Amino acid sequence: MREVAVVGCGMTKFGELWSQSLRDIFVEAALKAIDDAHVDHIDSMYVGSMTPGLFIGQEHIGALMADYLGTASIPAVRVESACCSGGMAMRLGYFEIASGHSEIILVGGVEKMTDGADVTYALATAADQEYEVYHGITFPGLYAMIAKAHMYKYGTTRKQLAMVSVKNHHNGAFNPNAQFPGEVTVEQVINATMVADPLTVLDSSPVSDGAACVILASMDAASKLQIPLIKVLGSGAATDTFALHAREDITALKAVQLSAKAAYEMAKVMPTDINFAEVHDCFSIAEICIIEELGFTDKGKGGSFTEQGRTALEGPIPVNPSGGLKSKGHPVGATGVAQIVETVEQLRGAAGKRQVKNARIGLTQNMGGSGASSVVHIFALQK
Repeated sequence: MREVAVVGCGMTKFGELWSQSLRDIFVEAALKAIDDAHVDHIDSMYVGSMTPGLFIGQEHIGALMADYLGTASIPAVRVESACCSGGMAMRLGYFEIASGHSEIILVGGVEKMTDGADVTYALATAADQEYEVYHGITFPGLYAMIAKAHMYKYGTTRKQLAMVSVKNHHNGAFNPNAQFPGEVTVEQVINATMVADPLTVLDSSPVSDGAACVILASMDAASKLQIPLIKVLGSGAATDTFALHAREDITALKAVQLSAKAAYEMAKVMPTDINFAEVHDCFSIAEICIIEELGFTDKGKGGSFTEQGRTALEGPIPVNPSGGLKSKGHPVGATGVAQIVETVEQLRGAAGKRQVKNARIGLTQNMGGSGASSVVHIFALQK
């Protein structure tokens, strides 16, 4: 396969973007990415979006976004994999270039969640309708069960859960695109409005609007642009049982472990080679479980690893320097691509006050549902 580089990136601010439509925010992010890459054309487009049909009544958004971007002649398709739709769009764009079929591709993610839809219903379509949703459970409840099981099995504490949110809000305070950039304390997280015991509203990602885009190019095409090149070292994807009750251990996210293993093998790196990571912290417990599955710490030690400051900006493996989903925001289809935007900025040394020192290799992990799908990508600054 051919080598592939990320040559441009752009995103909107995440939040309640009442004055902009779905197409507006996508085009804003896409034009920023195109300008950043200094490319004069794109060969095709992949758009990650979870459920625009339910959120705003709009489907067929691959063609829609190509039209409003002014590139209506190119192939363009929407990619759906629940909350990891953006990451999966990246994977498809990567393999199209690696296969030799195209030279320059735009990969985007977009979601408009605040325009009046029943968000709880729309998001619950990513859970098992017959065996979970029908009986009244939604994602806060599912992740609360994971948290309770992790606390029981490994001794993870309520304080350790809260420290994930505290750390990510601290990072997000330095991110101009973050929806909630303010810092929070452990006490504020624990005493916030309860959503599903033990998870409060400050343990949970918000409802968000936003878009993010990156430009991918073959290394041959990228080398002509005379800009810093971020090489895609590896890509891995996997699935797990769809419903939580079908798993042998609900504290284990098998799809994360398998997707990471595939990405590590392709990239020829180990967890200890990763300098920072953007992971899918939809709820505090998710980040704790994910860093265990990624191999950053032993199984059951994610809580204490976080409490010790090892995932902080100054720690040995900073996690979610962008602020993560809870501080930066979580417009579900855009999240996986926004993680890549952050990774590119970090590797370029352009992340400002949230810059990770000596950032050379970065990892992104994007997840759908309660872990039924996961995609991992590994990037490095091309020397």
